[in-house]
Amino acid sequence: MSEDHPCGLQFLSDGLPDGEAVGVFGGLQPATRRAPHDGTMRTGRHMTAATTEAPSGVTVEGLRCRECREQEAIGPSHVCSFCFGPLEVVYDTAGIAGRVSRERIAAGPASLWRYADLLPVLSADPAHRIDLGTGFTPLRPAPRLGARLGLDDLWIKDDTRNPSGSFKDRVVTMAISAARALGLDTIACASTGNLAGAVSAHAAQAGMPAYVFIPRDLERGKILGAAVYGANVVAVDGNYDDVNRLCAEVADARGWGFANVNLRPFYAEGSKSIGFEIAEQLDWTLPDHVVIPIASGSMLTKIHKAFGELQDFGLVDDATPRISGAQATGCSPVAEAFERDSLDIRPQKPDTIARSLAIGNPADGYYAVKVANETGGTIGHVPDREIVDGMRLLAETEGVFAETAGGVTVANLKRFAESGRIGRDERVVAVISGNGYKTLEALEGHIGPTFEVTPTLDDLDRALAG
Repeated sequence: MSEDHPCGLQFLSDGLPDGEAVGVFGGLQPATRRAPHDGTMRTGRHMTAATTEAPSGVTVEGLRCRECREQEAIGPSHVCSFCFGPLEVVYDTAGIAGRVSRERIAAGPASLWRYADLLPVLSADPAHRIDLGTGFTPLRPAPRLGARLGLDDLWIKDDTRNPSGSFKDRVVTMAISAARALGLDTIACASTGNLAGAVSAHAAQAGMPAYVFIPRDLERGKILGAAVYGANVVAVDGNYDDVNRLCAEVADARGWGFANVNLRPFYAEGSKSIGFEIAEQLDWTLPDHVVIPIASGSMLTKIHKAFGELQDFGLVDDATPRISGAQATGCSPVAEAFERDSLDIRPQKPDTIARSLAIGNPADGYYAVKVANETGGTIGHVPDREIVDGMRLLAETEGVFAETAGGVTVANLKRFAESGRIGRDERVVAVISGNGYKTLEALEGHIGPTFEVTPTLDDLDRALAG
């Protein structure tokens, strides 16, 4: 297999999200038309009327291999039957272009379904659409964190606010909606934790049986956070890549709808909604730079794809942002390939506290490296001690408690700023993908009570006096 052709059988991942053949949309230069943010939280506004009034309907025409471009029928499938490359969604672009507009989006619900025209809708039947209110999460200005990092225009995309506490609610919304439209009656997934909780929550609302497969040593909060919804939690004696291989066999043997296996082409598209929201919440402009955590690499590629689609449909005019990725040193196959200036992703055995990013053989790593290179971004990695520092820094400066993946993003952002890979005056968005209450174990031994006193004022005074 050459570095330029990643076809193979291993395309399963708890990705970030989530993957698409990528190209360059627009130039690499940062836009210069922005003033520094004014300290207000952006929720978006509309400016353009729809050219064609049409109800939201089916947006998908079929599936297509990202490598050989062979067409496939719509169905629960993720691998090309000709070359074994990964499948992607083919959209009805003419129909979408005739109805999508800023005004139509703004008139939609305060969830990712406001972008239904740009997402994989397989059925016009509203009963097939799952909706827990996922998406349209805050885009927060982060001036205090920016001041600590030397960045004058920093924002955080706060996906800790999703229903099950992570961005995985976005991709699962797409996967279960597709499963309903395809007539599948059981939903499942392979997960490093966050996906298990998201699948379990959405399956409960949909009234579907759920089976979530996880590594046995997963954080306790993530195990309980899936089991509480009544899902069948299958703890596997192995790491995520072992779990993934088992799920590939189960998908074939049982015919279940696996969110990130045979439903992956639809599932992965959910991460585009992060990019759509960033643009809308910045009043239909694009930032200069976006920093994104990498597990499978899919979320990074899909945010990039979202920016390109907004440009293609005339919803934004800006150049494509630089896109950078963040990994933990203990599981950094994508960053390691980027450092070697290679597209050859060498699998690793994960050993990091950032378990939601611990995918040693990332499905979309190849594409993530391509996006970083093509947009002028970078991909870095940080050790566990800096991950904890990143979690604490974000919480202490902006009041946002992120899981270990958020610590990875902030710690890498710090390194990028210090090394000059991100400029002080760039408008930067850092994607915070999950809630810190999912990974409390990572902080054990690092923080705790500041003072311990008896219930008397004198004792408190002595403690405060030092």
